[in-house]
Formats: sequence, structure tokens, C-alpha cells
Amino acid sequence: MSSFMKFLFERDTWQEVYDSVTKNKVRTVITMIGVWWGILLLISLLGASRGMENSFNRLFGDFATNSVFIWGQNTSMPFKGFQDGRAVQLKLTHIKEIEDNISGIEILLPRIRNGAQVIRNSLSGNYGVNGDFPLLDKIQKKKMLNGRFINQNDIDLKAKVAVISEDIYKQLFEKNEDPIGGLIQINKINFKVIGVFQNEDLDMGPNSDVHIPFTTFQRIYNTGDRIGWMVLTGKQDFSIKQIESDAKLLLKNLNNIHPNDNMALGSFNLGKEFAKVTGFITGIQFLTWFVGIATLIAGVFAIGNILLITVKERTKEIGVRRAMGATPFEIKGQIVLESVFLTLMSGFFGIITGGWILIAIDRVWGQGDDATLVNASVSIAIVFVSLIILVILGTLIGLIPAFKATSVKPISALREE
Repeated sequence: MSSFMKFLFERDTWQEVYDSVTKNKVRTVITMIGVWWGILLLISLLGASRGMENSFNRLFGDFATNSVFIWGQNTSMPFKGFQDGRAVQLKLTHIKEIEDNISGIEILLPRIRNGAQVIRNSLSGNYGVNGDFPLLDKIQKKKMLNGRFINQNDIDLKAKVAVISEDIYKQLFEKNEDPIGGLIQINKINFKVIGVFQNEDLDMGPNSDVHIPFTTFQRIYNTGDRIGWMVLTGKQDFSIKQIESDAKLLLKNLNNIHPNDNMALGSFNLGKEFAKVTGFITGIQFLTWFVGIATLIAGVFAIGNILLITVKERTKEIGVRRAMGATPFEIKGQIVLESVFLTLMSGFFGIITGGWILIAIDRVWGQGDDATLVNASVSIAIVFVSLIILVILGTLIGLIPAFKATSVKPISALREE
């Protein structure tokens, strides 16, 4: 080890590397392009896929992604004396049945909605009013700009309170006016505003402009046991796809729906869709690593081929060094060092160029609320792993011309013309 370190830090060693690299500058640059391009592809594509992942996480970040939404539609098959085309109405009693008979459910939430005219002073507009429970904030986190969301006390008291969207605030309130405590009219009934939430990029279900307590909604619209749709969130170790299947089968039994009627109940499985997207992103990242490393290997082989040519050109020089007492280790070390040097220099340029490309991507596609590639970047760990791969590949490919250089006998090398 000590002889290797001495060899590595000798000035003559690096002088020879410099002379060898600069002897034919054009050939050296062309040789380095392959590795440079491989690292460039690896960094830029991994960064872009990370930006896509960040954009997706920002879009779904406020949702419990292991959730499924189920609502009633119309039957398409007759069953037990009922004709097809019958409207399916979900009820609160169905919620209780699902809770008692299906395992793996973490949160089960009924929701209901109606359109209404919302009035404040002389201003008004038609909006979607949702009856909700406080648990909605765990499934679909609201970004509150002012005030709070509905709580259990509002449910128990059937309080006439409302949480409104940012859009409603801008349309019904004066600029910079404090909305908390202000009154709005829904169906000619006064509601006190207790919170304002940020407009949502993605809303699961019908558009939610106003949230009022579920119990209050029941009283105003006289909905009784009826609900609009339900949201089920699965526990970590349970399949949300299986929960969806079990829940729909139970609901079919409760509503006298044919077991093979796939039109009677509508559903959207966010967990399944989320898995598709994350699988797609993982596939892109795997493909990126494959393409990047394959390109790197091709570039490193090009460096190895050039070094073989260089060894051939330096046969007489190597013979002289062997005759003057240079050991095979020193000859091999010199060639391998040149290979690693060229590989690392190409990699450094590729990392720098890839970083510039990611900066450009962030400025073009990573700005604003509708950004498609959010914070396209790679971690220091990935850069470090890339450099280690370069060192390993550079060392391995450098051993081929290194052994070629030491296989020539000094006498034969000195006679080489």
C-alpha cells in the first residue's frame, strides 16, 4: 500500500499522465465524449424523473393515497324482481354495515353534496355545498388560509358554520377583509364563516366550494339517511383494491343488485391509480439507470481502445522504462491511472453539464402552480455513486491495456520501430 501511495503522489507520475493525455488532444477529447454523454444522460434523466415524482407528490400530497371513493349509479341488470335502470341510493346504514363486516378499513367517511346559491350582501354565486365530517381533513388535508376546518363540536351542535374556498372569499368579500365571523346565506339561512381554504389542484369527487357540518346539511336539505358517496381508507397492511371489492360486493347485497352488475356502483381507487403512477416513475428511473450505465460502459470501452492504441505507440518507451528498472506494477499503475483520470474527467464534465440542464428544466417547466417537473434534481448520493461507478469501470478497462503493456519483453520493445 505504501508503494502504491508513493507512486500515486509522485510528481513524475502525473507528469506522464499529462503528457500522455495532451499528446493527441483531439483523440483524447473524442474519447472522453462517450463517458461525458453517459453521465449527462444519467444525471439529466434521473433529475427529470425526480421532478415528475415531485410534481405527482405535490398533486396528491394532501390525499390519503390508499383511498377508494364509491357512489351509487343506475343498475344495468334486473335482479330479484327489480328492473334495470333503477337508481342506487347509498345510505348511512350502509356505512355501519361496512364498518362491521369488512376488515382493514382505517377511515370510512360518508359525504353528501348539493348545489346552492350563496349570498353575501348584494353579491351571490352558485356553488357546490358539501356536508362533511372533521375526518375529511385527514383524508384530504385542507390548506387553511384563515380560520379552521369543521370540528366535532360543529357536528354535535348542528352548527350553522361554513368553510369556504379561496375563490368564494375573493368573489364575496372585499380585498383584505377578514372573513372569519362574517355571514353568508345558503338556502336563505345564515352561516358564519369559520375558515377559508386554498383552492385545490385536485379534488376527489364533485367540486367542493363550501363545507358545512354533515348534520347541518341533513337538517337543511332534509336528506335523512341518504348520502352522496363514501370514502374508504385502508390500513397500511391491507390491499385497498381488496377493500374496494369487498365493499362493493356488500353494497350490492344491501341494495339488491345483481353480483355481476358492474354499472350500478361507481368507484375510483386512488390507491390503485397512485400505484400505477409510482410504478411508471420507478420504471423510468430503472430505464434511466440502464441506459446511462450502458452508455457509460460503451464510453469506457472507447477509452480502453484508445489506451490500447496508445500502448502500441509507446511500446519502445515502455521497453526503455522496463530496461531502466521500472517494475510491472509501475507500468500497469501508470496505464490504469490514465484510464481512471480520463474517465473521471469525463464524468465531472458530464455532471456539471447535467446540472446546467436540470437548472434549465427547472426554469422552463418547474415554476408556478401548474409546474410539470417540480425541483428536477439529483441527490449527492447519486452523484457519489456515479463517480464510484466511473472509478470502477475506469480501473477495470485500464487493466486490459496495462497487461498488454507489461506482456511485451523489454528487449522486444526496444527493437520495436
